[in-house]
Amino acid sequence: MIERYSLPEMATIWSPAAKTDKWLQVELLVCEGWAREGVMPPEAIEKIRQASYNAERMREIEQESHHDVISFLRSIQEQLGPEGRFIQLGLTSSDVLDTALAAQLKEAGVLLTK
Repeated sequence: MIERYSLPEMATIWSPAAKTDKWLQVELLVCEGWAREGVMPPEAIEKIRQASYNAERMREIEQESHHDVISFLRSIQEQLGPEGRFIQLGLTSSDVLDTALAAQLKEAGVLLTK
């Protein structure tokens, strides 16, 4: 976005941090679904609900992986430990990216409607 032409609220929706926050929301919602289905133990979802990513660590990992989603996932999994194996379960990178983008588009549409 060109900063001088963007309202602060819209720029926030499309910021890099907002994008990765949406990725995390998608991952957590999928894990909640897997937990409801009994695919993961209850204690795993409790820990996963506290998951976060580390933007600085993501940048480091991306230097070697050349893949934004892999760097995102590894930064989360490094913090979670064994429970990290449930992050991205049954998903592709596109599942996360496309769903998060749709959520951002919806937010932007709501803002435009106002």
